[in-house]
Amino acid sequence: MRHPSPDPVRDGQESVWDYPRPPRLERVAQRVTIDLGGERIVDTDDVVRVLETSHPPVYYLPIEAFADGALRPAAGSSFCEFKGAATYFDVVGGGTVAERAGWTYPTPTGAYAELAGRVAVYPRPMDRCTVGGEEVVPQPGGFYGGWITSWVVGPFKGGPGSLGW
Repeated sequence: MRHPSPDPVRDGQESVWDYPRPPRLERVAQRVTIDLGGERIVDTDDVVRVLETSHPPVYYLPIEAFADGALRPAAGSSFCEFKGAATYFDVVGGGTVAERAGWTYPTPTGAYAELAGRVAVYPRPMDRCTVGGEEVVPQPGGFYGGWITSWVVGPFKGGPGSLGW
């Protein structure tokens, strides 16, 4: 299947079509917040993002940055050909439970070792997720967990017709 044409990139923006495969890790010098159930469950500037062709960035935050009780181990696992085996968390805040909305790589493979002890969260079931004060938009579809901001342009994998990208 042909890849789509990348959207135009303006000053200060990045195209997901310039991101590599295999993915690259990158430290981010911005504050990330997550709200759920009317409560702030994360507020941290210890942020690593994963950049992969056709995907908006996925943000990984230290487990200890989550409020007490905000992460509950959940059933199931998955496997990434690059990062290894993932386990899941229910994310909890203000009496709201977002089932299997967070994941971690307890023992990530070599190049991704920095993800150990970090959790990524699907933004869709959260009340609000921000990067650098900007509210993020969830990546299309329900499978991927990318965070779209104004400085990232697509088109993004996850929507209808993008399975083969």
